[in-house]
Amino acid sequence: MIVRAARAGDIPALADIAERSYRSAFAGILEADVLRAKHAAFFAQRFATSWERVLVAALNDRPTGFLLMTDGHIDMLFMDPGESGRGGGPLLLNEAERRGARTLECFRDNHAARRFYERHGWRVEREYDRDFAGRSRSFVFYRKG
Repeated sequence: MIVRAARAGDIPALADIAERSYRSAFAGILEADVLRAKHAAFFAQRFATSWERVLVAALNDRPTGFLLMTDGHIDMLFMDPGESGRGGGPLLLNEAERRGARTLECFRDNHAARRFYERHGWRVEREYDRDFAGRSRSFVFYRKG
């Protein structure tokens, strides 16, 4: 597995990974209507203007996960559910840190993601509620370094 910069041609594969990962990771956190709204076309539209800020975990040049970062803040880190546990997540996180990632936000109840970040030295700075998808949700803000 390698980490590389995203290419415009990766957008369909990344959008599919995002949809599957989103639904898998947040099934117990978000309502079904919110999950349905985050479909591949939604993510493809988002990636159309941000793919230059995306790192891709790839196996034989096939995307298996990705990380989107803005100004040192990790916006998204998703691995294809079928590829989880194969080392792509830590590779993406390490490369993002090397490129200056210092903060990220996570749903408070996303326990698997929280264990992952904390295992890699990220620490909770604060917990808070904010609007997300029309409802107040609980989040944690992580900092590294």
